[in-house]
Amino acid sequence: MNTFPHIPRERLPALLAAMPKAELHIHIEGSLEPELIFALAERNRVSLAYPSVEALRAAYAFTDLQSFLDIYYAGASVLLTEDDFHDMAWAYLRKAAAENVLHTEIFFDPQTHTARGVDIGIVIRGLKRATVRARAELGVSAELILCFLRHLSEDEALQTLEQALPYREHFIGVGLDSSERGHPPEKFARVFARCRELGLHLVAHAGEEGPPEYIRNALDVLKVERIDHGVRCVEDPALVRRLAQERVPLTVCPLSNIKLRVFGEMHQHNLGELLAAGLVATVNSDDPAYFGGYLNQNYLETFAALPLDASHAYTLARNSFEASFASAEDKARWIERLDQLFDEFR
Repeated sequence: MNTFPHIPRERLPALLAAMPKAELHIHIEGSLEPELIFALAERNRVSLAYPSVEALRAAYAFTDLQSFLDIYYAGASVLLTEDDFHDMAWAYLRKAAAENVLHTEIFFDPQTHTARGVDIGIVIRGLKRATVRARAELGVSAELILCFLRHLSEDEALQTLEQALPYREHFIGVGLDSSERGHPPEKFARVFARCRELGLHLVAHAGEEGPPEYIRNALDVLKVERIDHGVRCVEDPALVRRLAQERVPLTVCPLSNIKLRVFGEMHQHNLGELLAAGLVATVNSDDPAYFGGYLNQNYLETFAALPLDASHAYTLARNSFEASFASAEDKARWIERLDQLFDEFR
């Protein structure tokens, strides 16, 4: 681990906000703020179950993953046109740029929209327009990862993949999200094998509410390259050693973990333990509109609650670039910027 003994703890908030970073675990539908939900509802003449922005925001009180998903899917009902998907992604990308995010790999859930009769092309084209615009206007590199909803069947996932293939050049990988309990990774072995044949990058949510076994099966059965969440790996020391030896990245989402009761309070979070074990942990925002903060807020609250210092900040930011699916040249360029920023603070 790099050491930065001359950066005092009181300077950490400024350092965390300023440092270049990547975000690898962001559900774009989870960035849909109540204000934009109401604006899109009005534009599309969609009636909502809440009378005001304030009432909707007050409903963001979750007891577990499923109670969050219920309101998450309701919020997505306002997304109907290509412009809607562009505007949602553009709002997130502007926030990301303001927080010194140089690269982001964005999850999207086409089944949430196709189930409502929205054509998958509308979803993908709208999101892609925003990522192209972000590179041109904000200098932010952004890619798309199509996620399958694990509470649905594998046949439905295979159908979704076939619907998406005409737009194959617009997304770089596939993932697996939604309700983890009762839906193990091996349920999707065939569709992930097909995606591997297509040359797509593979990631999967595992070890958030599900057991460490789900992490192992995501690696062995689905052959994923990254584990989304993965915090329950610590319950299996052999798995922790394997993750460290194989340098498997974990896309950890601290505020999400607290909001969904994976940990009771932030000072109980195991991010420091993951780093101490040599794991390639990263910090991400997951569903920031619902969980209380975008990427910088996740860094700030985590570092305020845990005994983490500037060395940990550097490691997490560097991990975020190294764990990305960007080119080696881009990674080297971003890490050079990270080094320059830490030299300035030191």
